[in-house]
Amino acid sequence: MENLLKTHLNTLNEAQIGPTLHKEGPLIVIAGAGSGKTRVLTYRIAYLMSQGIDSFSILALTFTNKASREMKFRIAELVGESEAKNLWMGTFHSVFARILREEADKLGYPRNFTIYDTQDSNRLVSSIIKEMELDKDIYKFKQIKNRISAFKNSLITVKAYFKDSELQEADAMSRRPKVGEIYKEYVDRCFKAGAMDFDDLLLKTNELLNMYPEVLAKYQNRFRYIMVDEYQDTNHSQYLIDPCYQTNFKIFVL
Repeated sequence: MENLLKTHLNTLNEAQIGPTLHKEGPLIVIAGAGSGKTRVLTYRIAYLMSQGIDSFSILALTFTNKASREMKFRIAELVGESEAKNLWMGTFHSVFARILREEADKLGYPRNFTIYDTQDSNRLVSSIIKEMELDKDIYKFKQIKNRISAFKNSLITVKAYFKDSELQEADAMSRRPKVGEIYKEYVDRCFKAGAMDFDDLLLKTNELLNMYPEVLAKYQNRFRYIMVDEYQDTNHSQYLIDPCYQTNFKIFVL
């Protein structure tokens, strides 16, 4: 493994070598398209493992599932399939879904909870609007679902919505004063069905880690090396979960 990795490391330029061999402490890599940032991330993981870092303690968050599969394949070529399979690697949503399945009972969900896709969510919102006998030209289900999604990604729960007069006033000004009621009904029905939507995977992970300090400590202790691809694209919810968000980074520019 070491000879093969060394061969690959020799293909890196001087700017890429720095972050690849950076072992301890937070860092951020500023890079443009085609500058080799994915290669750096891949080789850094392989390098850490070559230095005796347990693969179970490494978490890599990627922007797409495709990127995750490609990186894991490259790492397996460098360190071996048996080692690479133990890496926690995937998108925010896939990794958080994995955590939530382990801890779901704490939030009142079954471990085999259903994950609603966009079509499922839109269908449910549309059904609620119809049952409430609201004007479908004003309460367009896609717009309402996008509104609910925005709430969740800003960590605005149903309870928080009804405490925020500005949000309610904004919906009233848009001639949609029933948005909060739709939101509440949507959340209640998802819970009763043992289901989460994609936005819940972020919202519920935030709730889990804030409500249960012992669970937070468990994953903080497990993941000693955390890498986030396309960090600039994280939303508010993802940003707050990331343990590095209040940390001073060492900066590398590719």
